[in-house]
Amino acid sequence: MTPRTPLSLVRARPGPPFTVTFDERELTVLPGQTIAAVLWSAGVMSWRTTRGSGEPRGVFCGIGVCFDCLLTVNGRPNQRACLVRAEPGDVIRTQEGTGPHE
Repeated sequence: MTPRTPLSLVRARPGPPFTVTFDERELTVLPGQTIAAVLWSAGVMSWRTTRGSGEPRGVFCGIGVCFDCLLTVNGRPNQRACLVRAEPGDVIRTQEGTGPHE
């Protein structure tokens, strides 16, 4: 019997996978995945540190309300990983605090 996976259970037929980089590490992405889903799939649970104490943060609410999942995507800080879809070639980086300010 073929093992059941979430994709097979819903008969999903995503397009071909592509790659992004997270802190210099290449990760495989299925089309439509949010950056949070990509990171979770790769075993990454935190990708931001808090401004004051440097505590690790990742997804908390998962719906874009809490801002715990902020990271930098293609040089743009403060992107919510739970809302932003990964795109081919994205360069994703851990964010410290509120990110760089100009």
